[in-house]
Amino acid sequence: MTQIWEGVMPAVTTKFNADFSIDRAWTGKNVDAQIEAGVDGIIVCGSLGEASTLSLDEKLDVLDIAVDAARGRVPVLLTIAENSTLDGCRQAERAASHGAAGYMVLPGLRYMSDRRETLNHFRMVADASPLPLMVYNNPLAYGVDVTPKMFAELAEDRKFAAIKESSGDVRRITDLINETGDRYALFCGVDNLAMEAILMGAHGWVAGLVCAFPRETVAIYKLIRAGRLEEARAIYRWFAPLLALDVSHKLVQNIKLAETIVGLGTEPVRPPRLPLAGEERRDVEALIRRSIETRPALPAI
Repeated sequence: MTQIWEGVMPAVTTKFNADFSIDRAWTGKNVDAQIEAGVDGIIVCGSLGEASTLSLDEKLDVLDIAVDAARGRVPVLLTIAENSTLDGCRQAERAASHGAAGYMVLPGLRYMSDRRETLNHFRMVADASPLPLMVYNNPLAYGVDVTPKMFAELAEDRKFAAIKESSGDVRRITDLINETGDRYALFCGVDNLAMEAILMGAHGWVAGLVCAFPRETVAIYKLIRAGRLEEARAIYRWFAPLLALDVSHKLVQNIKLAETIVGLGTEPVRPPRLPLAGEERRDVEALIRRSIETRPALPAI
């Protein structure tokens, strides 16, 4: 199995049948396609995985599907995104026996915790399981900002291994390195800031459009790491309009539509979400199809 805290890690979607039950076959097929394209890990049941619509038991079911599909080739992380810290602890306790290699952990949802409450939440989840954690910082979506100084406070607990930085400010990568040195593995969680973040020292990319375009995503990362910046930049510029679909209130619907068009998934979402419709759908579909028509040939890496 590859090193857990480096490279491209897709935040995969959860596939559903028409009756909103979990589509085990398509969920597993997409995980397999990601690994065949060269990704370094899989993250399930995040925001893109429609965590807010899944029960605790369903999240473990999705984890089982991904672990089975991965077949030991890459690590699989489970997202812990619960309203209650106690539910997060229960999930961390249970999932350790389901093959998770670690967790991506969000602050407690709905309630905007202060600094003391936020640090306590993460520490309680860490104490509940032997597995390492990636802390997901996304103040724009969840209203809680885990600052570089807060990460310096968490650094004494070695279970906190990585940070998914999604503040939308690429300067945070430099701020985190200046505050915590090489203590954490840093991942960019904003698709259309990924190249910038990796150039500034991020170790990896928790990606969204990778679900539909895994080979292009992996190529950009590997080319950057190999110092082949002009080649990486050319692919990244082609990819940029698609990557912007991840920075959207309807990122789930956008990416599931892209997966469907390229043959890597299906479109059903769980309510309250609905599939894209009308002019909105036509615009997104047209963008995806134009991008496929102009898809660049990927260089040997």
